[in-house]
Amino acid sequence: MSPTPQERRAARHQADPNPPAVRRGPSGGRKKPITVDAIVSTAFGIIETEGYAALTMRRLAVALETGPSSLYAHVVNKEDLDELLIGRLSAEIELPEPDPARWREQLVGVCTRLRDQYLRYPGISQAAFAAAPSNLDTLRVSEGMLAIVLAGGVPPQVAAWAVDSLTLYVNAHSLEVSVANSRISRNEDGWVVGRDEMLQRFAALPETFPQTKRYAAELTAGTTTDRFLFTVNLMIDGLPHSQAEPS
Repeated sequence: MSPTPQERRAARHQADPNPPAVRRGPSGGRKKPITVDAIVSTAFGIIETEGYAALTMRRLAVALETGPSSLYAHVVNKEDLDELLIGRLSAEIELPEPDPARWREQLVGVCTRLRDQYLRYPGISQAAFAAAPSNLDTLRVSEGMLAIVLAGGVPPQVAAWAVDSLTLYVNAHSLEVSVANSRISRNEDGWVVGRDEMLQRFAALPETFPQTKRYAAELTAGTTTDRFLFTVNLMIDGLPHSQAEPS
């Protein structure tokens, strides 16, 4: 019986993740062998130039000058590729040694580094949605975040859900920014507007929107980073914790 996709993924943790593959065709040995690493690197190249939405197994096969069937000898399916992509980004994230006196600052730092990794590749955070992490590099980040939250004296169940919620927010924020940047790059001025135009639109609203008209400046204030840090800190500040912190 053939191994299941789950078994093939698990086997990667024990086996060589980059077994060489023979390249057939007129160019023979002049082509680089197909490996998991080559597949992932090529996928990142496609996302960087064309966006995550452009990444398909067929598009990837064309970039590697092979057929889709050759890829499936190394990658189970598109979902498996997504795990590898997020794992590669996660592997580059530095995790601090949990410090009870600085756990909030440390947690914000990890969230910020994760966001920065996602924003390097337009839309790639979409690959992390609705996926239970099984890649060891991805799990390393969630393990590190959990250790930081626990060091702050947060009860284990709350800490576990907090890590999930923070990760989900980082994913969603990164995706929204990527979508907005993509529209700007395509000159879709009708969909992405600046603060001045938003203020004008709010000012022109009928009187049935009194709060929006009155607080238009507040609603449109701040940079993308300001709003990101505000939300992450707001989520962290809401966590119950039992360990005293220095004043």
